[in-house]
Amino acid sequence: MDWSRCGAVDRNPGKLGGAWCFRGTRVPVAALFEHLNQGARIDEFVEWFPSVSREQVHAVLEFAKGSLEAPAAVA
Repeated sequence: MDWSRCGAVDRNPGKLGGAWCFRGTRVPVAALFEHLNQGARIDEFVEWFPSVSREQVHAVLEFAKGSLEAPAAVA
């Protein structure tokens, strides 16, 4: 998945070891999926991480969903 195509995220080698984070925050995108996997709701996630907007969460989830629906590249 090419996260560079998702406008809601960015990464910087000097921030959190270069992990993909929600743009303008220090919250890794992986944290969203970890919390959802453990049963958290989006409302809870944005409450726990107030620097992340609901719109950013939805953009990340839509991007991830779209990557699953995209046809696989043939090498």
